Amino acid sequence: MEVSISTINGASIIAKERAMPEKSARNPLLAWWIGLLIIAAVVIYFAYRFSCMECGHPGGFIEFIVLGIVPVVYLALMYLTLKNQANAEKK
Repeated sequence: MEVSISTINGASIIAKERAMPEKSARNPLLAWWIGLLIIAAVVIYFAYRFSCMECGHPGGFIEFIVLGIVPVVYLALMYLTLKNQANAEKK
């Protein structure tokens, strides 16, 4: 904390400058990494469930959509949103 002394019309004034709290450096993509871990766990669980199901027909296309496309699209959109938010905070 700095102290400055100035004189106005012969009277000395002491002003204390308040120290600004330092911003902690946070990772703007932390939510993305957490989402990635959660989605990976869900994909592994559903892949296990699909492999253990004993139904007569394999659900190849449905499995591909559930285990492949949906998580990739979700993570891509979440990444773009968080990256844009981080860039807006820097300005």
